[in-house]
Amino acid sequence: MAAAAVAGRAWGSRGMEGAAGSCRAPLPAWCGLLRGLLLAVLAAGSCQGNSVERKIYIPLNKTAPCVRLLNATHQIGCQSSISGDTGVIHVVEKEEDLNWVLADGPHPPYMILLDGSLFNRRVMLQLKGTSRVSGLAVTVAKPSPPQGFSPGLKCPNDGFGVYSKDYGPQFAHCNKTVWNPVGSGLSYEDFDFPIFLLEDANETQVIKQCYQDHNVPRDGSGPEYPLCAMQLFSHMHAVTSTVTCMRRSSLQSTFSINPEVVCDPLLDYNVWSTLQPINSSGKVDPEKEVIIVATRIDSHSFFWNIAPGAESAVSSFVTHLAAAEALHKVSDVHLLQRNIMFTFFQGETFDYIGSSRMVYDMEKDKFPLRLDNIHSFVELNQVALRNDSILWMHTDPVSRMNESVEVQVRNLLDILSNSSVGASVTLQEAGYSQPLPPSSFQRFLRARHIPGVVLTDHKTAFQNRYYQSMYDTPENIRMQYPEGLSPEETLEYVTDTAKSLAEVATVVARALYRLAGGANNTSAIQADPKTVSRMLYGFLIKMNNSWFQSIIKPDIKGILGDVPQHYVAVSSPVNTTYLVQYVLANLTGTVVNLTKEECLNPDKTPSSEKEMYEYAWVQGSLDPNSTSRVPYCVRSTVHLSKALSPAFELRQWGSTEYSTWTESRWKEIRARIFLVASKELEIITLVVGIAILIFSLLATYFINAKADVLFSIPRDPGAVAY
Repeated sequence: MAAAAVAGRAWGSRGMEGAAGSCRAPLPAWCGLLRGLLLAVLAAGSCQGNSVERKIYIPLNKTAPCVRLLNATHQIGCQSSISGDTGVIHVVEKEEDLNWVLADGPHPPYMILLDGSLFNRRVMLQLKGTSRVSGLAVTVAKPSPPQGFSPGLKCPNDGFGVYSKDYGPQFAHCNKTVWNPVGSGLSYEDFDFPIFLLEDANETQVIKQCYQDHNVPRDGSGPEYPLCAMQLFSHMHAVTSTVTCMRRSSLQSTFSINPEVVCDPLLDYNVWSTLQPINSSGKVDPEKEVIIVATRIDSHSFFWNIAPGAESAVSSFVTHLAAAEALHKVSDVHLLQRNIMFTFFQGETFDYIGSSRMVYDMEKDKFPLRLDNIHSFVELNQVALRNDSILWMHTDPVSRMNESVEVQVRNLLDILSNSSVGASVTLQEAGYSQPLPPSSFQRFLRARHIPGVVLTDHKTAFQNRYYQSMYDTPENIRMQYPEGLSPEETLEYVTDTAKSLAEVATVVARALYRLAGGANNTSAIQADPKTVSRMLYGFLIKMNNSWFQSIIKPDIKGILGDVPQHYVAVSSPVNTTYLVQYVLANLTGTVVNLTKEECLNPDKTPSSEKEMYEYAWVQGSLDPNSTSRVPYCVRSTVHLSKALSPAFELRQWGSTEYSTWTESRWKEIRARIFLVASKELEIITLVVGIAILIFSLLATYFINAKADVLFSIPRDPGAVAY
């Protein structure tokens, strides 16, 4: 490149000298003018290009796209064409407005700005069946739709739980109970146009103003050009199914130097810890019994990475964390007959990715525990929306037909019920003939009969009317704060929701203590409502708060975004996984007196017991007298294990046994609005541009052909040739 640059400079120098040579003294102004004009044009082109674009387009920066997901047999979601899709904007605030888009409007295709209250299956299927729609921008309905909104399935994770034609066929496919009756299945439809969520009310107002100024029909006739238009870019690389996209990616990786992967498996990590430390790299003694306490930590909605999951995930895993803290404070936990494992599964929304992987690892001896070690299973699953403070205990009626399992399940139910005596939470059995709701426990039951119970706030159908939707927010679980609180005061404020979940955590912790063999009085076991309040604020309102900042490692402080989301994604670990890991370590671990070097390299410390514990050097709180932090070392039993479906480990991309969900890759996601001219004006502009180009070429050819005449130097009449 250096040689080319030198050669270029040399050629440019000779070229300029030649030009100067042809423009002798009588015409020095021509050269200066031409060179000045050339430099001005080049400078304008390089410096003003972005400025011109900014004058034409208004970018929409706060949006969330619908993206393509794939499984063994289908593709779902949305995508644009490879160059983006464009349409004239039409605002639809009531169903009658759809007539203009679907039939009357003279300027199709249309890009619809859809009011959130109309974002439902009936309307979307109308739009899906027409070529007059090029895309949608959806606003958030405020308040949330009172009738409920769930784009998930009526029978979540159908076909991947325990019930099938071979096991409890009467319960398969939600024949007995439809768990999510408001589920529309909208998230599992395939749309061939882009759909974006508008997260910023100000940007929504800009679009509406542009529509009002240019696109509103006048006196029943169509508006005149220029019209306000929108362009959405969300082209997806993967098509058809996971089988197809994984095969293509595999072939690319095998035969291409620069492989282009078109999809990625949904994956992350499960978080787990034990009450009594175990060797994480070894195997637990076959005689040692372990009680598993489980919950999911992921959620989902129609739009990518918009998954608040207040009721569907956060309420249960926050309660789980609070119960773990309460148990670790008990003085005699090291004497308990049975160990307790606190487990937080990732990817459960997508056919039980995390739990199926843990079961697989246990079966293949790739996990410290074996299935034989499991004494019983307790799962927390949607616990915030209780009626009359009742928590329902669900069990599996099929496994209870086994007499020994029935005895253990009955003992488990009795302990849970007795633990709620005197508390503001009442535990009741859902019924012997009632099947299990969608839960991680079902994946363990597929492997073997394990006594277990799933605790929920619903006896039959979900109380949660916004399951797997963008409206499953703090308001859905009735979190309310007084006006005028600062962020720090809001973090510390104990809400009624926090008090309620702390009561549930207290009951669960007391029951687990009894179940593990504890004999002392359990009245001292108490979950802390203040801790629950902090967790709810951090996981639902603002991750980037002072408490979360103080308990994480300095090198991952970038994960603390403003608005928490709990989508499993394909890059791991995601923010939720990291934060659950460090919150659990903070609540159950011990601060140890180690230097930073010793904490980061515990292998070099003789008494560290690296096989039994994990060490983390965390940021610590701000020093009151300065802007620096006071870091410290935390020792805990918190570990991560892979939450990648065994289908990808086994390369069985068409599996019906394990989850096969993948996410398509894409090049760019963006949205913008601009004014578009009429087709006639565009054609005229094109024709005039071509005419000018042809004229310029002809003029250049003529000037070049007659250069010796046009630029010849007149002979000096006084000069005499001899």
